[in-house]
Amino acid sequence: MKIVSIDVIRVAIPFNAQRQAPRQQETTFNAASSSLRRMETLLVKISCDNGLCGWGEAFGHLANPVTEQAICTLVAPLFIGKPLPDTAQAIADLMQQAEQALHAFGRSGPVRYALSAVDIALWDALGQRQDKPLWQLLGASRQRVERYASLVSYDNDPVAVARQVRRAWDEGFTTLKLHETAFAAIQAARDALPEQAELMVDVNCPWTREQATQQAHELRALQLGWLEEPIWPPDDYQGLAQLKRVGVPLAAGENVDGDWGFIHLLENGAVDVAQPSVAKVGGISAALRVFAAAQQYRVRVVPHCFYYGAGMLATAHLVALLPDEVKMEVPWIAFEAELYPDFPQETVFTLSARPGLGYAPDEEVLRRYRLSLSQITDKGVRRYA
Repeated sequence: MKIVSIDVIRVAIPFNAQRQAPRQQETTFNAASSSLRRMETLLVKISCDNGLCGWGEAFGHLANPVTEQAICTLVAPLFIGKPLPDTAQAIADLMQQAEQALHAFGRSGPVRYALSAVDIALWDALGQRQDKPLWQLLGASRQRVERYASLVSYDNDPVAVARQVRRAWDEGFTTLKLHETAFAAIQAARDALPEQAELMVDVNCPWTREQATQQAHELRALQLGWLEEPIWPPDDYQGLAQLKRVGVPLAAGENVDGDWGFIHLLENGAVDVAQPSVAKVGGISAALRVFAAAQQYRVRVVPHCFYYGAGMLATAHLVALLPDEVKMEVPWIAFEAELYPDFPQETVFTLSARPGLGYAPDEEVLRRYRLSLSQITDKGVRRYA
């Protein structure tokens, strides 16, 4: 059973987050930004000579053309013609070979994102080959998963933030995460929610050590579940370790240098919550290594997931492998069309018993919202409109 082709599909689906149009339109690569009205994803489909296929997703959002190029020119050619791995270890070995072959082009960034998508697709194919859902293949002890709502930015508007968190609470979300940086907006959310609601904040690496310390002292009274990525640069591990002493739980990991970057976070005692992002860190294989390292250091793991493609599905299966109280992050927005129409929409849902990821993307949605399609075979790259 050999890999004969790899398709790379860029998709952008409009969404509604009940936000006013921005005062000034900006070019942004942050998926939570108020300037965005549609969310991009980059899907990868691996096909074998017997008709079996697996789906993956790479990080990139509006930078997807860069990741797409990395897949087409660097990553995919390494896998064409290779036997489809028949065990988890075989996938890990194949991915390590590819990572070593490409190490000169960056241990993170688009090459790592591209490898992440391929790894997810190989795991999807493995589950189908063994006729097992991914959660079962991974050895998960539960099939039920609860989501938490990850809100987009409302430009630090306290009134808008309060309105949106109340709306999310009314929809059944008991855990919510903001993408705001101003204390007034964060306090407005805390005041608008019942005491039992858990509130987290992702600030996307804006502050120096000194600024982050001042902000953390102010935020301590709000009893946040965690403060996510408060310091620039994100790999200032000693700065994070110092900030943790303020007493606000810290979360990070989405932007570290692959799974190896988590070793630095953990060795420095820099976080209370480790956040591997499956479409960035190196796929499921790398995420499992992060899980093992975090367990060794007794650090809680809650995967990052601001995706709606195969990376979102893979995250659901990975969360099932973690303790029952760990919830799955989902972008809390209303898409114009669902990439997986049969994927459960409830806050608490049951993972599919179908093999692999359990779901395939809707072909009509792919066609309607497709930005580009490239197919890599042993004959090279063919690009479609």
